[in-house]
Amino acid sequence: MEAPCSFSPPVALIPAYKPEPAVLDIARALLASEEISDVVVVNDGSGAEYDTLFQELADMGATVLRHYTNLGKGMALRTGLNHIACAFPHSVGVVTLDADGQHLAKDVLAVAARLLKIPRALIMGCRRFGVNTPLRSRVGNNTTRRVMRLLAGLNVSDTQTGLRGIPLFFVPRLLRLRTTGYDFELDMLIQAKKDHVPLVELPIETVYIDGNRSSHFHPLLDSMKIYLVFLRYNLSSLLTAGVDYAVFMICAMLGLSLASAMALGRVCSWVVNYGINRTFVFKSEKGYWQSLVPYLLFEISMALVSYIAIDSLYRSLAFNVYGAKVLVETSLYLLTFTVQREIVFGPSSRPGTAYDLTEAPALSREKDE
Repeated sequence: MEAPCSFSPPVALIPAYKPEPAVLDIARALLASEEISDVVVVNDGSGAEYDTLFQELADMGATVLRHYTNLGKGMALRTGLNHIACAFPHSVGVVTLDADGQHLAKDVLAVAARLLKIPRALIMGCRRFGVNTPLRSRVGNNTTRRVMRLLAGLNVSDTQTGLRGIPLFFVPRLLRLRTTGYDFELDMLIQAKKDHVPLVELPIETVYIDGNRSSHFHPLLDSMKIYLVFLRYNLSSLLTAGVDYAVFMICAMLGLSLASAMALGRVCSWVVNYGINRTFVFKSEKGYWQSLVPYLLFEISMALVSYIAIDSLYRSLAFNVYGAKVLVETSLYLLTFTVQREIVFGPSSRPGTAYDLTEAPALSREKDE
């Protein structure tokens, strides 16, 4: 899918907090290339001692935006994205890169070229993680990759890469994200999946300077922020499971039959679960009835399966009824979560919507050329 002639090359965006001097070299190289329209640098509250470096960037022709105080990488990206969307409305999009010198100019230009070629895809410049990769980067990425595949249904080899080609039409959606730190980049991937924006991976050279010491990614604190993106998927399930179990126990202690106790527990939990999942967890854009009908059909089916399994454990294997319920409901959790995410509350695939990209694959990986 070739870009229309009216598109101008992408703009490079560098969020910078106490950047390394190497940012000067890569900015100079990008400004000299024809594949990049302009370079925008966001000084994310680096402090007065970095004013000279940012002035050098401005003197060489880069646009320098400034945060009065450090607001986080996500906010720096949003500031830059907003400026570029306003100042370069005919650009194909934005190529983001880090300010620590770990992204080579040739890789940035390769991502820019791929974005021009596939202007409605999110291009991911993905690193290769081997034995020479710093431990915190290797472990952090592998863990996040597995969590994202399990909870968000996305199989991305490098979830934390800062080198990305973002199509301009996707920018308004990103500006509405609320995350402000490194978790913004994970939210971007989740939003891309929701909006049917295909991901295209492009292998890039892996560069770590002094064991990646210049990175401002704090493994413990920032990893916790990143996983909070996924935690919201589970809070609703924990709450509704608690409601279900509490009502079930009360009914059982009052002498109601297993079927009656389960039915009352499920009905109470459905009221809570549907509202929270539709509005806050999956943030579904489907109409009320469009999601409620499949939700009820699926949940009724799961309730029948759960009842049969619990009854079998209770009667045939002499399980404690409360323990049997916990075992069965836990076993069905991932299936329930996946069906709700992909089908019940998943994005509508109606032709003609702004983000319906049926001509492109959901995820592809480009091989080295």
